[in-house]
This record gives sequence, C-alpha cells and structure tokens, in this order.
Amino acid sequence: MKRHHALPFGAEFNATGGTRFALWAPDARSVAVVIEGDGAGTPGSSSTRRTTTALQRLSDGVFAGTLADVLPGLRYRFRIDDEIDVPDPASRFNPQGVAGPSEVIDAAAFDWADGSWRGRPWHEAVLYELHIGTFTRQGTFAAAIPRLEDLAELGVTCLEVLPVATFPGVRGWGYDGVLPFAPHPAYGRPEDFKQLIAAAHRVGLSVVLDVVYNHFGPEGNYLHRYAREFFTDRHHTPWGQAINFEGASGQQVRQFFIQNALYWINEYHLDGLRLDAIHAIKDDSRVHFVDELAQTLAAGPARDRHIHLILENYLNQACRLRPHTTAPDAPSQLSRAQWNDDFHHALHVITTDETDGYYIDYVDAVTLTGRILAEGFAYQGETSIFAGNAVRGELSGELPPTAFINFLQNHDQIGNRACGERIAQLAPPERLRAALAILLLAPQPPLLFMGEEYAAPQPFLYFCEYQGDLATAITNGRRGEFAQFRAFADEQARTRIPDPNARDTFARSQLQWEQRDAGAHQQWLQFTRNLLRLRRERIVPLVPLIVAGAAKFTVQDRLLQVGWPLQDGRRLSLRANFSAVPIATAPAGHLVYALASDDAATATGAWDVQLWLSRS
Repeated sequence: MKRHHALPFGAEFNATGGTRFALWAPDARSVAVVIEGDGAGTPGSSSTRRTTTALQRLSDGVFAGTLADVLPGLRYRFRIDDEIDVPDPASRFNPQGVAGPSEVIDAAAFDWADGSWRGRPWHEAVLYELHIGTFTRQGTFAAAIPRLEDLAELGVTCLEVLPVATFPGVRGWGYDGVLPFAPHPAYGRPEDFKQLIAAAHRVGLSVVLDVVYNHFGPEGNYLHRYAREFFTDRHHTPWGQAINFEGASGQQVRQFFIQNALYWINEYHLDGLRLDAIHAIKDDSRVHFVDELAQTLAAGPARDRHIHLILENYLNQACRLRPHTTAPDAPSQLSRAQWNDDFHHALHVITTDETDGYYIDYVDAVTLTGRILAEGFAYQGETSIFAGNAVRGELSGELPPTAFINFLQNHDQIGNRACGERIAQLAPPERLRAALAILLLAPQPPLLFMGEEYAAPQPFLYFCEYQGDLATAITNGRRGEFAQFRAFADEQARTRIPDPNARDTFARSQLQWEQRDAGAHQQWLQFTRNLLRLRRERIVPLVPLIVAGAAKFTVQDRLLQVGWPLQDGRRLSLRANFSAVPIATAPAGHLVYALASDDAATATGAWDVQLWLSRS
C-alpha cells in the first residue's frame, strides 16, 4: 500500500509531471529554485552543476513552478532575492542538517504492509515515551525496532516519540526543530521512520509523535527573512516572538501546521500527535488553532481509524478537551487528552518529600492526589503560589478519566532537574512501588518514560549541540536556572551541572538495555509487567463503564480512598495508605489487588495500595 499526503507547498513529486515547488514568501521580491544534481535524482558534490529556475509569483505571496526533469533524490534550495539560499521549510528530508539542501522525496516509493491497521481505542492506552537518540546506543529508527516486541509484551499499547523534526546538530531533545516535516538525519531517512511505525503496528503498538507548533529553534530558521508575517509582536513566548495564528496572514500559518499534522498522520500512518506546550500557542481567533486542528483530524483521518490528539497545557484548560456545547458553532470533537502535570507533582511530593520550586503548590499532596484521581486537575481555578498567586485551571470534574494522562516521569520532569535524576534515585522503594501501583491501576491512561519499567539508573539530561556564542549562552543559561536552589546557590556548585553541549552529557543519557534483566532491575521489570497485566485484564474493561463526573474521594490522615461508579451499578475503588503505619480498614467489596497487606480485610498496610470492586 502507498501513502502520500499532497502538500500545497514544498516539493511535490509527480511521476508523470516532474516536481512542483511552492514557497510562501510575501516579503521576497523574487524566489528561484537552485537544483544541486544532474536532474536524474543524483545528489551532487561541490563540483556537480547547479541550475537555477525562477518561480512565478502567485496570489498571497506564494511563488510556485513545476520542473519536469527533477526526480527524487535530487537536492535543492530556494534562492531569495538573489541574496540568500535557504532550505525548504516544508522539506521532507534535509540529509545534511538544517543548513544543508533539501531532498526531493517520492513518498509513494515506500510500500506499507499494515493496510488493515486501524489503531487502538483510547481507553486501552498505556503510553511509553521515548527519545530516539537515547533509546538505544545506536540512536536510530532502525535500532529501536528490535525492542518493540518487548514493549508490547510488557503491556505497552502506544509509543509516544519525542520530536523527530530536524534540529541543529546531531544531539538534542528535538524541541528546537526548524524543519517540521523532515525527520532528523541522525535518526535515519524518512523510510526508516516509516519502517519503525510499520513494525510497531505489526506487534499491536500505536505510535504518537510529539510535534512543536509554538516556536522554532534559535538556529536554522530563515522564515524571518522572507515571511515576517509568520510571526507577530502581539504576543510573546518564552522563546521570543509568537507564531502568528491570527488574521489574514495567520491563515497561511495555520495551514502550514495543519498540513504538517495531516502529513504525519496520513503519509507516515501515525496514530496521533502530542502537541507541545499549547499554552504558548497564542491565538485570539474565534476558533482556536488547536480546536481547528482537532476538528480537521476528526473530519478526516479519524473517520476511518483511531486518531488521538494529546495536549500539553500548563493552563489546565478543560475547554480544550470538551465541546463548547452552548455555542452554535461548537466543534463536535476536541482533543483526546492532556498530560496531567498535577498528578506528577503531587505524587513526587509524596514519594520524595521535595517541596522546592513548583512543588510548593503541592504540599497538601494526599488531598490533591484524591482530587486528581476523582476530578482530573488539582488546580481548577485556584491560585498558584509558584505562579505569584495567579489563577490556574478550569473545572474538570465532568470529564472522563480518559481525558487525563498520568505519569511519574517524563522527559521534562527528569531532564529539567539539574542532574537529570530519575525517580528511582530519589524515592524509597516502598514509596515508589505504591506510586507505580496507583499510576498503572487507576483508570486514567498511564505514561511510562523509557527505562522506567525496570528503574533504569541512567539520568536523562538536557543535551544539545550548538556552537560558539550560542552554545556558551545555553550552558550559562542552563546553570543560571538553578541559582535559586539551595544546592546550587554557590556559583562554583553550579559548575557541577552537566554542560548541555558536551557529548558526554548525551552519552550518559543513553539506555543500557543489558541492565534490564539483572538484579533489582529485573525485579522492577516484573513488578511493572504484573501491574500492566492486571490493568489489561481487570481495569481496561471497566474504563468505558465509568460514569463521568460521579467519582468521589475521601482523605483521613494519610489514607486516601477514591471511588468511580460504573454504569452497571458497580463501583471501582482505590485505597492508598501514604504512611509507614498500617491503618485499620474494612473490606470495600471484592479485593482485586493489594500491594502490601497481610490481611486486606482488616487493614491497609504501610505504603499499601488496594483495588476493590463492589456493588454500589
């Protein structure tokens, strides 16, 4: 089976009509295509002839033209005003990185063997977040394929891949990408990423890709030169000027990113996208860009298969997750779920007793954990001390549990620590076992960060590869972020924070899979596997039956109890003792699971988690 998403811009190869080139460049006087190669798809060296062909200016600042003799494999750039040669911002592949030429790709050349794949329903979701560069020692798409069967056997149902869009250098998290259509060449070619996705589907794994629609990286972005209206001074983000999603020019920008989403979903047969930091997507339009994207996917590929749109949103906007039913033009379907940082923060305080930084908002962690499990967000309009008493969040209690993705670790929460420690290096084992049991047995979709299933000892550090003054600024800025913490108040102490640009910082973050089957790591792996088996067999069938908005919780001292009524009259209950002292408790129906109780009928043990099923 062939899959090709025709883009209205970039380089579109047609076997019968050559290659059409198009670029939105409203600030350019002229645009030409500079071809590097012999016209037969053979990339050239520095001695290979270059041909330059002017494109015709069309309406709305678009320059376009078709070259009959341009074949796949050939490399090209756009020449702006006879002054500067730039890569295609919609390049399907940039084999030499962000500053090199783009390559014409024939998407239809890849043969997909997963034509019957229709994805997996969301209530089954167990997500596994991975970074291609550090998931294996080789750090490639191809090297990840042999590990997929292990993940499926573990109980994972969905891979969540950190951004693969081309970013500067070889090493990076991917959130500073500048070519959002082009897989990073350090990971492999486009067909290699497609092979990984097809292999995942063969073993029953969905694949969701992390995409960044709120900013571009600081190096390799040339849009300011020929399309200044791509950005706006009306809004600002932590990364500078905001991307312009509003007004007439904003329509071009909205289409750029909507086409990007459709491209990944259709051409790469992905099962969904995770949108990075949508609170930094500033849009006062009648229909917010994120909602328009959700509607587009629902009206398109989601008609035929399961497509999941996942959000990261500090603002805790429940409105992004449910239709605005009072409005006549309300969308019929919005985003599927949101990463729930509140769950992480509350459980982190419980397991580690840390209350620095943003954890100051979660001192009453047991009560907040109850609210999170029963209602979704911890902050639903309350003031945040960490945010200077600003109001954060919206009421979320009427949303189903499936709208909230819970986790104890992810790339941010590990990597944004000064030394990248994982939770297994910070929390006592009995506390961590209790937290994992809650994560994997509560009805909300759980997310594991790569290696978490066996308590991998490697840190996940912040790493990148910049040069010169920019590299120095990033290193100093990274260390300066931690000056407010007691451990790094001294300038000399901050020199211990790993340099993001050092190759060793990246190498230390790579998993060592041989550790998975040794000693305590094997025991953690078996613990995770057992919990996920119980989830698959006993919890997943109940999730669609949960009555949204009806869950309740109680807290007495350090004992938390949460109950989710089911549509058939039963009740799923979770009981957790967040203390080192057993607490006398009565049975709550049929015992499904007990982590640390000798007699669950009479007590909830120290750091115990119990699951019960009863008639209401």
